[in-house]
Amino acid sequence: MKHKNECPVTYCIRCIGGKWKPLILWHINQCDVLRYGELFKTIPKITQKMLTQQLRSLEEDGIVSRKVYPIIPPKVEYSLTKHGKSVIPVLESMAKWGQHNYI
Repeated sequence: MKHKNECPVTYCIRCIGGKWKPLILWHINQCDVLRYGELFKTIPKITQKMLTQQLRSLEEDGIVSRKVYPIIPPKVEYSLTKHGKSVIPVLESMAKWGQHNYI
């Protein structure tokens, strides 16, 4: 946890909450490894700026790993870290809850 006084639930929501992070995590988990362009194509209506911001945030929190290959054109791949994979059951539970309670 980054802030020792932070509520664990608040920490979880800060790390994986929002409009885009759950979708990003879900798609990376489905494919194990995704390049930036592939990820961008899978998420409708997200801007490149927003995708970059969200990926950086997930990387800073240790949820997503970014691997850069030193080639031209640049190749960047994103995958879930061990910490990130531990979040997937939480997202799955949220999805089940949403399906059950969606009105």
